[in-house]
Amino acid sequence: MNAENRRLSVTIGQTTCRDEQQAVSEFFSQVHAADTDVVIFFCSSRYDLARLGTELKSKFPCPLIGCTTSGEISPKGYQEGGIVGAGFKSGELRIHTRLIPSLDQFHPSRVQQITDEIRKELSFSTRFDRNTMFGVLMIDGLSMFEEHVISSLHSSLNGVSIIGGSAGDDLRFEQTMVYSDGRFIPNAAVFSLFETTLPFYVFNTQHFRPTEKKLVITEADPSRRIVSQINAEPAAQEFARILDMPVSALNPRVFSKYPLMLKIGDSWYVRSIQKVNEDGSLSLFSAIDVGLVLTVGQGENLVVNFENTLHRISREVPNLRLIIGCDCILRRLEIVENGLGNQIDDLLCDTSFIGFSTYGEQYDCVHVNQTLTGVAIGE
Repeated sequence: MNAENRRLSVTIGQTTCRDEQQAVSEFFSQVHAADTDVVIFFCSSRYDLARLGTELKSKFPCPLIGCTTSGEISPKGYQEGGIVGAGFKSGELRIHTRLIPSLDQFHPSRVQQITDEIRKELSFSTRFDRNTMFGVLMIDGLSMFEEHVISSLHSSLNGVSIIGGSAGDDLRFEQTMVYSDGRFIPNAAVFSLFETTLPFYVFNTQHFRPTEKKLVITEADPSRRIVSQINAEPAAQEFARILDMPVSALNPRVFSKYPLMLKIGDSWYVRSIQKVNEDGSLSLFSAIDVGLVLTVGQGENLVVNFENTLHRISREVPNLRLIIGCDCILRRLEIVENGLGNQIDDLLCDTSFIGFSTYGEQYDCVHVNQTLTGVAIGE
């Protein structure tokens, strides 16, 4: 199909240039075309973000949607310290974007106000419809407000599917930001509702299965995502006992290999442990409540899982044009740890995939970890 006759034109770009002006110029030359409707991008936090934001705003005449990362993903594979993204142009696509600032003062009424505004702007429908719409959320990955925002959005949108990623900062865990109108902003989220008559497929995947090892959260601080007791015992001590190893052996590698899993309905979701605290408690990447019964997960083949996911996407969207993916940083660390990078890069080179390594993922109404969530768009 000629580019002029395409229902959806997509241009993909990536750069690892370290100079902000040069990086934006190179990225612009790859992704921007005449009458580009919108550009979605993911960038390293290692840039001077004030300068990068100014350069992006001055260079691009179209709207931009983006956030900082702990690594970027493109058809060339995994990269660090750069920018990846894509430009869209289609008469069958409308994108409605809103900034949600001051997450530490978040209230569901703000989301309701935003969705009411978006409803009035709809082009192809008068109501929210999961068959013709999907949402993309980018949110401060250190805010600890992902659960509140995603559940409020999903409810206000009457069940429209949402995928999202928690912004990263290259594993410094200091400040993560979303982009809005020339500025990178912490303590904020950017939500975009895509409405379209194009075919699309929202997906999520993780490569863990539940084991027989179960545990109960008996003391926790959900607001800080800290577990103090498991099975009425000190959390780190009890988790180490369950894994039959000393507390001193608990580290990110162990946590990525044996995550906690929670069953919601018929599906299993991952609740990853971030670290052991000095007082013997455990910090998690997701909110956790007292009384929850969790199961220890066991990893299976990540490469096979990713390959099967790509096959599933190709079946659901035959004329695939783009995949936008939010991929947990713990998956990336596992890929590096096990020397799987070349295999994953080989799979990516056959796709039109853009994405980033996140501090957490959102899917419909839940916030999860060690998961790849995304949306595939065709024509």
